[in-house]
Amino acid sequence: MDDKKYLDKAYEQALLSLEHDDVPVGAVIVYEDQIIAVGRNKRVLENNALLHAEVDAINQACAALGNWRLDDCTMYVTLEPCVMCVGAIIQSRISNIVFGAQDSKAGCVISKYTLLDDDKLVHKVKYSFIEDDKCSQVLTDFFKKKRLAK
Repeated sequence: MDDKKYLDKAYEQALLSLEHDDVPVGAVIVYEDQIIAVGRNKRVLENNALLHAEVDAINQACAALGNWRLDDCTMYVTLEPCVMCVGAIIQSRISNIVFGAQDSKAGCVISKYTLLDDDKLVHKVKYSFIEDDKCSQVLTDFFKKKRLAK
């Protein structure tokens, strides 16, 4: 699989989040080298705390495959998933995740916590961090703009 290509598609989704003043995070889910779902943060747009990019994409992927089990799927997401999203990834049985920016405050894969490394998990998820400057820069710019507006 072309990780960079799919991470770029997730980044495109992150940019769409900006249209509604949502934190710019995007995700895509790939099955058999085809994008079957896209997601972006919609917490502000939908006034729903659960609508992170990962959850948005998982909902679409389940509908696309007609199954809650997303075995053999890879999620590409611009930001390291939080605890809620790691839980959703595990519960949906996604096989792999690839992310482009670390989250030192809430990241639960390699930064703040390492939940996917827990040997007690029933479902194992492989993961890769592929540092992508634009994924972190869009977040830095977003939060800088928020601080300046205060």
